[in-house]
Amino acid sequence: MDILKNVLLVVYIIVCLVLILITTMQSKDNEKSLDDTYENPRFEKNKSRTRAGKIQKRTIIISVLFGILTVATTLVCYLV
Repeated sequence: MDILKNVLLVVYIIVCLVLILITTMQSKDNEKSLDDTYENPRFEKNKSRTRAGKIQKRTIIISVLFGILTVATTLVCYLV
């Protein structure tokens, strides 16, 4: 059980660092420049293909993974 606990903690720390990195990569300046292009119908279709769209999607995925790992790590640490 100690091996599982250590592996979960290492993965948890890596996910935390990746979440911090991805969150800091999102820029607030980019949002203002994108507001002008929201009226363009072509941009609406391709919004998820832009750099900001990809970073937003990755942030959501990493955040969900962070939540799941938080619960799993807590259960493993308290059950052992």
